[in-house]
Amino acid sequence: MKKIVVSFIFTPLLIHSFTHSVRAQKPTGEVDSQTFEIEKKKKIELPPANRLYNKIQPFTGEDDNRKLNYEFRTPKLTLGAPKMTPAVLPVNGGNKPEEDGNLNNYVKIGGGNYGKVYGEAFVGNHTEDLAYDVHFKHLSNQTGPVDDKNSANSENRLKINGEYLAGSFKFGGTVFYDRDNYFFYGNRSRPNAEIAKANIRQTINTVGLQVGFENTDNNKFIDYALKTSLYRLSDRYDATETDWGTNFSGSIPITENIFALLNADAYVSQRADAETFKRNLFSVKPAFKFSFDAFTVVAAFKAVNETDDRLKINRSIGFPQVEVDAVPFSGVHLFAGYGGDLNRNTLRSLLGENRWLAPNITVANTEKSRDIYGGLKGEMGPSFQFEGKVSYATFKNFYGFNNEWVDTTKFAVVYDADYIKVLTVSAQIGYQYQNIVRSTLRGDFYDYAVKRLEAAWGRPKATVTWNNSFVFSKKMFATLDAYYIGGLKNKNFVTATTVNLKPIVDLNLKIDYLLTRNFSAFASINNLLGKNYERYLYYPQQGLNFLAGLSFQF
Repeated sequence: MKKIVVSFIFTPLLIHSFTHSVRAQKPTGEVDSQTFEIEKKKKIELPPANRLYNKIQPFTGEDDNRKLNYEFRTPKLTLGAPKMTPAVLPVNGGNKPEEDGNLNNYVKIGGGNYGKVYGEAFVGNHTEDLAYDVHFKHLSNQTGPVDDKNSANSENRLKINGEYLAGSFKFGGTVFYDRDNYFFYGNRSRPNAEIAKANIRQTINTVGLQVGFENTDNNKFIDYALKTSLYRLSDRYDATETDWGTNFSGSIPITENIFALLNADAYVSQRADAETFKRNLFSVKPAFKFSFDAFTVVAAFKAVNETDDRLKINRSIGFPQVEVDAVPFSGVHLFAGYGGDLNRNTLRSLLGENRWLAPNITVANTEKSRDIYGGLKGEMGPSFQFEGKVSYATFKNFYGFNNEWVDTTKFAVVYDADYIKVLTVSAQIGYQYQNIVRSTLRGDFYDYAVKRLEAAWGRPKATVTWNNSFVFSKKMFATLDAYYIGGLKNKNFVTATTVNLKPIVDLNLKIDYLLTRNFSAFASINNLLGKNYERYLYYPQQGLNFLAGLSFQF
């Protein structure tokens, strides 16, 4: 069951949608010959020090006795169904005694109800200039919330990382393989022997590679980072997506207070489904940052070109951007900004939000033509931090997810091809008491002024999350997390029935207990309230479920 984490930070939700002479109410449709994008991660930076980038020096230990650190961003709201992930705390709970600091490798095994099987292993090593690790994880449920094995699922993750530090630059790379297997079990509340598992099964395989390098010498005049990545996704219905992306960022100090910045991205992709077509996006963003004692201004212009063979798109568009950060008095930042962007959407990113997508869905980018935002952030003493933000943005081809017209067990991406307004109000407060207690309360509230769509299908109006971690002793650690999602709607277009889904309230508890220097026991109890809530119409999630097991560190 996938957990949906909500935040008390409200940020404009970026969404993409496009329809080409298709009724906006239908879950199928084509997109206008235009592209649209939503900015998913936006940082409000504190006035910088001498460098643009805060380089993390590799292979050095991290002092855990630090303050909670928050930043406002335009988050990608996870629309996908909550997924039970045994986020078991590491045995040390982040506070392993120094004498045990060399026990970085581990093997974990466990099981639980719903025929849950869990296995995870991490093996790594590092020297003064070389680090590498291998991480594998398996989690499966032999049965699901309805129809026994017809709602089972499994996921496997394998990742290999490597990093080499040579003088003034760092070179790194990652290879990964993901495999997800699950079923389209929606609307199958009663067992049906006539349903062949092969007809409702879905398997997603993703193979990827990423390499990059960056300078690590803070005394260098030019700061830079370059990375390139390649992945290939395939599913059980003969859909594939191959994507190659390259990203560059750099900065040059002009004076002690003025920096010249440059970001450039290039994405080349090919998707094959009912037909084969290419989708490319190229962008460049020069900027200047003016940083003074209590005042920082970043002014930029982002130029984007996108092409799409299927949608007959080939256009270039520019977005002026400006952001101001002021410190009226110590510990408090006021910020405001104006800008826009074009967010790149892919089959992979959409499956990450809703795994029950139908074949041959329309994929398009989402344009955030304008975003006006402002807020404040700061701290109250050494233990409390807070943030608040309001955003009023305009999107074109805003999208949601709704059950298909013919097969309600699968979902289509539905778009609003008009320019619509989205108001987002966000807030967050965090508390930390030494290394014993950490607590974060965060929420986002949204108002969608859709036009062609009847409603913002599958989009919440409110999300709240409360995350807590406790260190009871050097041997026992725990987390307690609560989640709320409200305002969800979906529609059955076969019966023309709109369904207001019940609010999701989820409570999860995880405990890790150190038995010996090398062994620990863990337990994870999810959905303590036992609600078979639906994140999407006809897809109830597991009720109370648990996972328990042992971990060995070496």
